[in-house]
Amino acid sequence: MSLVITGATGQLGRLVVTSLLAQGVPADRIVALGRDEERLAGLAALGVATRRVDYADPAALADALVGAERVLLISGSEVGRRLPQHENVIAAAKAAGVRLLAYTSIANADTSRMLLAGEHRATEEAIVASGLAHTFLRNSWYLENYTAQLATYAEHGTVLGAAGDGRVSAATRADFAEAAAAVLLLDRPQAVYELGGAAFSLKELAATAGDVLGQEVTYTDLPADALTEALVGAGFPEPYAAVLADADLGLGRGELYVEPDDLETLLGRPSTPLADALRAAR
Repeated sequence: MSLVITGATGQLGRLVVTSLLAQGVPADRIVALGRDEERLAGLAALGVATRRVDYADPAALADALVGAERVLLISGSEVGRRLPQHENVIAAAKAAGVRLLAYTSIANADTSRMLLAGEHRATEEAIVASGLAHTFLRNSWYLENYTAQLATYAEHGTVLGAAGDGRVSAATRADFAEAAAAVLLLDRPQAVYELGGAAFSLKELAATAGDVLGQEVTYTDLPADALTEALVGAGFPEPYAAVLADADLGLGRGELYVEPDDLETLLGRPSTPLADALRAAR
């Protein structure tokens, strides 16, 4: 049975490949697809087959999926352009007779009002309409979204957000990748997995960051437009800053909260705690 990982040159994709190998999958059963030739070379060094493929190239996708039995479609990174790219993968998977198409979606994709959820929901609908056997890996936020900002928290002594008292079920990329690998190896995976770790508020994030840093870190709750302005001032492009601020509003509404059961079941253990992730980042 061949396992094809799309987007394998991204951070999550590479971790899925290495997790499959760690779980005992022979390298010759794994096919890694991606755009970055240097990173593909690194994956090839692990013994897996690699193919340079762009989501925007239907012909290359069709060739790459010939003989594939299970495919993990890792969502594209180009917000606003992802649906047609994903539809190319879905069409290629259907043409290849893929037995299972797994897709990395977002938490509560079918009900979330977040801007980021729209393309995920539309992709899920396209997969269902294709008639392919499928499973949706609805990942909550990456802990890395916060651990990458640890130096900023230390510099300014605060965590900025627009989430109020909302709680986010964030987990590490490595945990989400390990769960995805586990799903690809199940005989009969669930149709939907709502995946996330132990939830925390941004106020609790600030307190935990302060403990790790050995200094006071507070949480500053802002209106979404003020948070957008602050992110632009920090160097984010305005459209992306607005999407991030909107995501915080969704966090505040509970749209990034899920119970940890699905992730813990797939991992066979609790997910990585926030404090441990912050310590590792430091």
